[in-house]
Amino acid sequence: MNIPLMDKRVKSLEEMMADLMATVENTSRIAAQTSIEMREFKEEMKDFKDEMRREHRNLNRQLGEIANKQGRMTEDLVAPSICRILQEVVDCPPSYGCGLVVRIRKVNPKARNRTREFDAIAECGDYVLVNETKSSLAPVDIDKLMDTIAIVREYFPEYKDRKIIGSLATLYVDESLVKYASRKGIIVLAVGEELMDIVNEPGFKPAEF
Repeated sequence: MNIPLMDKRVKSLEEMMADLMATVENTSRIAAQTSIEMREFKEEMKDFKDEMRREHRNLNRQLGEIANKQGRMTEDLVAPSICRILQEVVDCPPSYGCGLVVRIRKVNPKARNRTREFDAIAECGDYVLVNETKSSLAPVDIDKLMDTIAIVREYFPEYKDRKIIGSLATLYVDESLVKYASRKGIIVLAVGEELMDIVNEPGFKPAEF
């Protein structure tokens, strides 16, 4: 038996094991450092995204204030958002298409001497959304919208078999007014990340008239 040769092989094996352990230890150290760096990166990205959202909301508010001064809130803020909001709320698929009219003046078909202007009306599938836009919102505006919804079918007889829902759009809104509108089943829109966002509480379902 060649003992020196076996000793040499054992020593070589021990060296290989030592190298392997060192490699494993180094790999573990690198993995741990990478994990820390990834967590830090994710936190930085989250902070960056949050900051971008804040900046986006601030920009939209500034646009909203400019549109309000020019009397173009409905055209510049509400109109680009209203179909998206209607489709989200009633789950109307984009394939249905969404019709939208802004600042339309209608003559009452049964009383030709009566006319009425509507801020924005969108329709998708079985649903029609009647929107009024206000620079600032008050409880009386919610009640007035309810009155407007009640006469929509008089001016749009083609909607007689449609489900009508209502929304109020504004720049800023007090939480108490959101709660009041929600009790009435009215959607409240305010300037947010996507021009106009729904600000009713989670789980809110609009009333159908």
